[in-house]
Amino acid sequence: LAATTGQRPVHRLPPDRPLSEPPEEVVMSQKPKPDPQFEIGFFEAVHRRCPDYVDVVGLLGGLYTKVGRIADGLKMDRKLVRLEPDNPTAHYNLACSLALSNQRPAALRSLRQALSLGYDDLDWMEQDPDLEILKADPEFQQLLHKLKPQS
Repeated sequence: LAATTGQRPVHRLPPDRPLSEPPEEVVMSQKPKPDPQFEIGFFEAVHRRCPDYVDVVGLLGGLYTKVGRIADGLKMDRKLVRLEPDNPTAHYNLACSLALSNQRPAALRSLRQALSLGYDDLDWMEQDPDLEILKADPEFQQLLHKLKPQS
């Protein structure tokens, strides 16, 4: 019947097979794992054609950092801040790249700018591993204190 109607056959469990075991005929589809190198190649090609495409600049910055290309990530984050000087998240991401590049004073300046533009994710700032080199710095602690709700 299935072959004549164009429908796929239904595979039923034998009565003696527990429900926890899928029938052999069932193929479980798995979500493909992201491939950062493929994504980088794709977005680099787009960036070559449209160098001021803000979304692509931001994506490349994050992808470069994710794969350990910190200097390339920093370059994209600087470019994103030039393209969107009033974007608090762009300044925050630049602060992260600067911190990962061991540029502590510049990272703190960029973080201050992000906060002045409205960045306010205190919980993430406290746990963000990119900002690890800043966490013991008294100025970083002051910035966190300013963000904490006053009770």
